[in-house]
Amino acid sequence: MASRASFHGRPAFAARPVLIVGDVMLDRFLYGDGERISPEAPVPVLRRRETRTMLGGAGNVARNIAALGGRAVLVGLRGRDDAAREIAALLAAEPRIGDRMAESATRPTICKMRVVAGSQHVVRVDDELDAPPDAAEQAALIAAIRAGIPGCAALVLSDYAKGVLGDATSRAAIAAARKARKPVLVDPKGSNWTRYKGATLLTPNRHELAVATGMPTETLAEIERAARRQIRALGLEAML
Repeated sequence: MASRASFHGRPAFAARPVLIVGDVMLDRFLYGDGERISPEAPVPVLRRRETRTMLGGAGNVARNIAALGGRAVLVGLRGRDDAAREIAALLAAEPRIGDRMAESATRPTICKMRVVAGSQHVVRVDDELDAPPDAAEQAALIAAIRAGIPGCAALVLSDYAKGVLGDATSRAAIAAARKARKPVLVDPKGSNWTRYKGATLLTPNRHELAVATGMPTETLAEIERAARRQIRALGLEAML
């Protein structure tokens, strides 16, 4: 981890929830048995066996925290559709995850359906709109973030480049967290990381770091040089 500061002495996060902001998705899995090929096209005919749903995207971060015994509060955008109702039901059934989801009157809830024949993943169907939030959606997101920060130990921005964490929302979230002296951890996306300026910690993979910096990241020394440049440019404390 490249760093310019130490995290020693920071209070443990277990006592209070972590506020997670990002692209919340519904992951749906359709399992079946493919025993023959369709006469209409060279594709398998699947006999449905079962369907499972779970929180995905930023919702998966919340699930991981809950599974480790922590608590989370989830902020994202959902529509007014069946997938939104399923997400609400999943959150209601998880006592360790609080629901501060904002609602959109125009965009669909992000839903990814994976079709699995036997043990083979054959297709994924995505229902999403990755355009930036409109003014009303953005205002609702920022209001939910500002309301959630005082009771939380830390802010996590989980960016899947689906529109929720645009420039204005990301900057408002980081500003509110830093004003409240809460650490900000970011899983970044894309090539423009300026919206994460002032965060505490970024956690890119090697490819994401290369895209954002335009620098080689093949060796440990190259990774460290690129990371330290971003730490200085964005005013971070560390990069993992």
